[in-house]
Amino acid sequence: MENLFERCKEINDMLVQNQEQQARDSLIILLQEIKDNKIEYTPLINHLIREVGLYPYIDEKTADWRERFVCEAFKIDVGGGKEVTLHREQSAILSALLDGEDLAISAPTSFGKSFIIDAFLEIKRPNTVVIIVPTIALTDEARRRLYPKFSSIYKIITTTGVELGERNLFIFPQERALQYVGEIEHIDLLIVDEFYKAGKIKGTTKPLDERAAQLIEAISQLEKKATQRYFLAPNISELKTNPFTKGMRFEKIDFNTVYTKIIKVYEKISKDKKEKELQKFEFLENILSSTSDKSIIYVNSHSGIRIVAKRMSDFCMDTDQCFLNQFSLWLKEHYGASYMLVNLVRKGIGIHSGQIHRSLAQIQIKLFEQEKGLRNLISTSSLIEGVNTSARNVIIWSNKNANSRLDYFTYKNIIGRGGRMFKHFVGEVYLMECPPAETTPLLELDYPDPLLERIDPEEYSGKLTPEQIAKIEENETEMDHLLGKGGYRQVIKETASQGVSKPILIDAIRSMRDNPNEWRAKLPCLLNANAERWKSVLFLTMPLLRKMKHIQGRNTKIVHFIQILSDSWSLSIPNLLKRLGPDSITIDEYFELEKLISFDFVSLLNSINAITKRILDANIDISPFIAKVSNAFLPPLVFELEEYGLPRMLSRKIQSSQVIDLEKEGVSINEILYEFRNIGEDRIIKVARLSEVDRFILSHFFDGITPVSSSAT
Repeated sequence: MENLFERCKEINDMLVQNQEQQARDSLIILLQEIKDNKIEYTPLINHLIREVGLYPYIDEKTADWRERFVCEAFKIDVGGGKEVTLHREQSAILSALLDGEDLAISAPTSFGKSFIIDAFLEIKRPNTVVIIVPTIALTDEARRRLYPKFSSIYKIITTTGVELGERNLFIFPQERALQYVGEIEHIDLLIVDEFYKAGKIKGTTKPLDERAAQLIEAISQLEKKATQRYFLAPNISELKTNPFTKGMRFEKIDFNTVYTKIIKVYEKISKDKKEKELQKFEFLENILSSTSDKSIIYVNSHSGIRIVAKRMSDFCMDTDQCFLNQFSLWLKEHYGASYMLVNLVRKGIGIHSGQIHRSLAQIQIKLFEQEKGLRNLISTSSLIEGVNTSARNVIIWSNKNANSRLDYFTYKNIIGRGGRMFKHFVGEVYLMECPPAETTPLLELDYPDPLLERIDPEEYSGKLTPEQIAKIEENETEMDHLLGKGGYRQVIKETASQGVSKPILIDAIRSMRDNPNEWRAKLPCLLNANAERWKSVLFLTMPLLRKMKHIQGRNTKIVHFIQILSDSWSLSIPNLLKRLGPDSITIDEYFELEKLISFDFVSLLNSINAITKRILDANIDISPFIAKVSNAFLPPLVFELEEYGLPRMLSRKIQSSQVIDLEKEGVSINEILYEFRNIGEDRIIKVARLSEVDRFILSHFFDGITPVSSSAT
């Protein structure tokens, strides 16, 4: 490579002039070129790496004693006997945490935050740690990282209803965190990942929703029990003074370990709507055909996934990967021949959205991470919110998020997926449309209205403004008028984590008060084993559900779906879709409706159940039905195991083989995982007669539930 010395001199000059960030970016670009040209590091390269603080990049084989000393000095055990070298800023944060500081950190996506948490756990060994993550997918990701290393020290809890151990490591979203508030007496370290989701980013258009309210509530309740707090987020420039981070040191860290190269493809694309779409696809084909590296294609919605996937399917050739062909057949068998993913995976294409089954999303991410797996992944913003994955190339197809314009904060998070530490020094981001204007992301944290609708002002003494207290008292007076004195507080206590807004509660109360005999007669029908008997009461709840989720279309469709879904354990998804034929429900709609029913509809039913006790004055309890719906009518263990990466169709094979009873009642998820480990992967494969794809999935599942000591045989 020509002019290597001159390039190094330029970088050194930047350092002399205190332009460290520019020097680091230039060095990262140079490291990519060295890697591409298969050039060995020189002592000078290693020296510059040390100077900019990127210690993990030092090549100890070609480094002199100074750089080797730094590598050793910054080397740390991150659990399971695994040692890694931290970069300068990672080490500084770890030191502050070990000193007991409360920190709120904003750092780039490529920063390497996981190593800091893992190193802290290994060194400090605190008794109780709570990690709040924004999604179930990130819960699984964190558990998979931490379980093999720390399960011998901690009882790792990711679901509700698990008995606490002597030492506990909780990993879950805010909804589940709220359900443990009363059980956790003391927290040594409270970690909130992506804490920006609790507030409003200046310049974004997305309003604060119920999940933001629940996160604020979880933070407020848990930090009272916490000795130390550690909050993490990307790309925040400022943090407005607020009661939730009081006493915490906020630090914005501009320390990239990869460089993001922006390619403005949109400048070459016509403004004419028809021409524009055609040219975008031409450029997309050219980009993908000119690289052998992995690519993430960002689109704004699930319908956008379908459009881009159809065109990519036209120009992408089938791969020669035998396993992907087998995976295609597996998808056809278990999800139906019409599912678009059946054809896509043969071409090395995966999809990621918030709609698909958790286990199916996990399998695709696993295949995307493998060198000979999926090459391209078409995704909505669920990828940046749901999992920590990245690729050499990020292609931003749309400058929207759902139906709104893509804001600068979200845009920065998306482009942060380009590049990967140790693998791709430079991430290439292709913009098919004009990006949002640059803004300064200011995070504001406050009590959103959905939370003010239900909190007890005495529990938040000293943190609320007089105006907020007045709003709470006015709200409680209004609701007690409908439910009787103290009634609203009791309903809130029973449905704390359910996320049903006040207007929906009022509509439910009024419906029940106006038609008490109808509700009294129909609600018990949900306890009947015959799904046909549910119809009348399901129709009674539909107006509330539709208003709650702004659903268009026919009530009949959703009611029929719930009835058919009741056979989800005994019938395959293709057979369920056949029975749903009159409603013309596609596999994509199936995913969407199952999520709606097992989460949002459950929240509504829990609220209805709580209100019933106050309004109808009758001994009616529909919680057995609610429990079934919350598991999509699957056995509870089967539904929970999907979070761990074991799909229901594989659970069904295991159940049929009788090697493990997944229909057991009163068995916790921890107990069944112990049973899996005790029986072992090999025996399950042998007894259940699993296909190659089944074995791949089972192996991935076992990777996440097996301690290091057990897997290293």
